[in-house]
Amino acid sequence: MKKKNYFKVKRPYVFVPMCLDFLHHGHVNILRKSKKYGNIILGLVSDKGIKSYKKKFPTSSFNERKKIASMLKDISYILPIQGPKFFSKIAKKYKFEYVVHGDDWKKGPQALSRKKLIQTMKLWNGKVIDLPYTKKISSSLLKKKIKNV
Repeated sequence: MKKKNYFKVKRPYVFVPMCLDFLHHGHVNILRKSKKYGNIILGLVSDKGIKSYKKKFPTSSFNERKKIASMLKDISYILPIQGPKFFSKIAKKYKFEYVVHGDDWKKGPQALSRKKLIQTMKLWNGKVIDLPYTKKISSSLLKKKIKNV
């Protein structure tokens, strides 16, 4: 069965969920590696979605983060999302061929969402790809460094 093209880009769809609260080279690494699998649909997490699992609101608003993301050439479409607990529901709707995320979500607050997503994507032979997390960089770490300057 042929999958519908929802985003005016050709398949395969590579869903890459991110907060992008301080774009850094770890994000760039994930996006660059994700591009090898197809057209990137960036799942940009809303302010409220970030607060739901990081317990703090982002430094930049959703619209500010969306402006920055729209300048990145490897992103084919930006899809607003509410956070990790909705990944399976979103994947089921769009039948992504791939979902790519840093492997840091194997533990912690996103682990359950990851497990559910893997089960959901098996229904159409979709694949969850865990890329090695870029060491010594995160938006949280950058915030701490700036605070201490």
